[in-house]
Amino acid sequence: MKRFALIGAAGFVAERHIRAIKETGNELVCAMDVFDVMGRMDAYFPEAEFFTSEAELVRFLQKCKKEGNPVNFVSICSPNYLHFKHIELSLKNGCDVICEKPLVLDTADLKKIEKLEAESGKKVYTVLQLRYHPAIIKLKQEIEKSDKDFFQVDLKYITSRGKWYWKSWKGDSQKSGGIAANIGIHFFDMLTWIFGGVISNTVEKHGQKMSGILELEKAKVSWFLSLDVNDLPELVTNEGKRTFRSIKIDGNELEFSEGFTDLHTETYRQILVGNGFGIDDARESIELTDQIR
Repeated sequence: MKRFALIGAAGFVAERHIRAIKETGNELVCAMDVFDVMGRMDAYFPEAEFFTSEAELVRFLQKCKKEGNPVNFVSICSPNYLHFKHIELSLKNGCDVICEKPLVLDTADLKKIEKLEAESGKKVYTVLQLRYHPAIIKLKQEIEKSDKDFFQVDLKYITSRGKWYWKSWKGDSQKSGGIAANIGIHFFDMLTWIFGGVISNTVEKHGQKMSGILELEKAKVSWFLSLDVNDLPELVTNEGKRTFRSIKIDGNELEFSEGFTDLHTETYRQILVGNGFGIDDARESIELTDQIR
């Protein structure tokens, strides 16, 4: 059984990490967040310590290490702009890291993390959960077997947000990386994983909604990202939904609306048996979203 700490326990995605720790038979021994109402933890790890500052967390990590019962992993779900700081904190305290996307916002920080990783002897993993989605794996296999050299891909992802979004760190592009890094990076990673590296990158629209043309080794991608509810198709709004995702390859819709539930748990399973995705795996999509910004 591995011992976990979690930074950024109050965020939306944190519960997926907490559940993954539970479902893989491991223990969350402590969590940290500046937000101090953490009732969600009672359903998973009610005995876990809880801290509201990094200093408290570091003292706890050092205490565990001194007592011969160290924390093995730190899971990082904090705001994007804090990822580098929290990765550094974790490595310097002798812990492996599982960090949410984007691993970092600035390409230059990847080299710094590589150096810290080498110095610490620990490993930094990132969450690229779409690579474990059955439909995505099947598509990658089909593209690899195909006689065709080049494909036309159309990506649309619309996930409407309320006014709160623009007053939070997510709405500050310096802190979130903008919507390309905050919501688009899932799909940019997936597409570069399947269709190869970036040849050229043109951004046509920037801001609350973004669009562009991406030429990859095996595909030309027309992409559109939006947080505006008015961009949702009528069929979606009639069903009371606020999110629409569509990927078409040569005009054929990729069906992957289901199967997202357990992808974080599968991510943890793979990491815990020595697999998982590291810094090099994250590089292409981080460089791309950095360029877009």
